[in-house]
Amino acid sequence: MQYLLMIFEDPAELERMTDAERRGLFEAYRTFTSRIVQAGNFRAGDKLEPVTTATTIRLRSGKRLVVDGPFAETKEHLVGYYLIDAKDLDEALSIAGRIPSASIGAVEVRPVHRFER
Repeated sequence: MQYLLMIFEDPAELERMTDAERRGLFEAYRTFTSRIVQAGNFRAGDKLEPVTTATTIRLRSGKRLVVDGPFAETKEHLVGYYLIDAKDLDEALSIAGRIPSASIGAVEVRPVHRFER
């Protein structure tokens, strides 16, 4: 089964980190990603550009409304994701718990509903 692991961070937490701590975090990501690739769980994943680059679109009464910025104001920002294969939710949670940002933010684990093609 596929799961989307959505990674959230508080930008203030990153700013409080030293340069060495940030480098350590990025190295931890390289190691984590390498391990899930080797284990066969990795399907896709990337870091997202900052929320300041986001654009939100809504359609209301046939009109397109485009707004700069994220959909919602939150303390933690969606900063990246992994799409993984896991045998069940327990395995997905185990993988998500090893994502480095789980210690300074949160990781939302959500099953992917695959449509028949």
